[in-house]
Amino acid sequence: MPTESMSHQLTLTVIPAVPLIRPGDDLASILCQSLLAAELPLVPGDVLAVASKIVSKAEGRLVRLADVRPTRRAREVAEACQKDPRLVQLILDESQEVSRLRPGLLITRHRLGFVCANAGIDSSNVGPAAAGEEQVLLLPVDPDGSAARLRAELGRQMGVELAVVIVDSHGRPHRMGTVGAAIGAAGLPALQDWRGRVDLFGRPLQHTVVGLADLIAGAATLLFGQAGEGTPAVVLRGIPYERREGNAAELVRQRELDMYR
Repeated sequence: MPTESMSHQLTLTVIPAVPLIRPGDDLASILCQSLLAAELPLVPGDVLAVASKIVSKAEGRLVRLADVRPTRRAREVAEACQKDPRLVQLILDESQEVSRLRPGLLITRHRLGFVCANAGIDSSNVGPAAAGEEQVLLLPVDPDGSAARLRAELGRQMGVELAVVIVDSHGRPHRMGTVGAAIGAAGLPALQDWRGRVDLFGRPLQHTVVGLADLIAGAATLLFGQAGEGTPAVVLRGIPYERREGNAAELVRQRELDMYR
């Protein structure tokens, strides 16, 4: 159960003027400076949602396609899905297995367990590239670890206890449209077990387990945008949650429970 009383107000606030992030940047210090410049202090219990792109950039997850040497397997898959074999090689390297492919589409089970297109590898908002220097951006190696480090450093610099959720954009099977999904989390339970709570008529809930981190990710994505908004960090205030360690790995459905495999 949440340790805080249920709030009837939830606020989402963009951290303004976050500069373009480059490999090696101290992301926590940059976000802290942007918060202070905007006079937006954090308070205990705040949740910071951060777009995975700026985490990946800070961690140097940029790859030049010119440096990639596709294998025979990558070339075969690339021919089937009509994608650049170098990109396909990176997708396969980041994946456990290919889930589906057709011309223009390659869906894999990422090495972190979730299923997504192109193993989360993206070229949008990566930055300008010179001729022959096309770059793509991979997801963080360990998003839960990244969230934990960001939480610890921001907590130290801002003097508050907060939670952090790292957000990526995912499509969904059986549903149209892209939504925000949590790929990293720290300081809160990614899943909240509501079994045993009662409804308005006193009936106990028997099956309700809430994907809290994904709900946060979806809400924050409304302000992140998907194009040139330049707003990769959002503070959410008023979310009731249990103050404990958690991680986004909790959200990955175990293979033995996956009825669609």
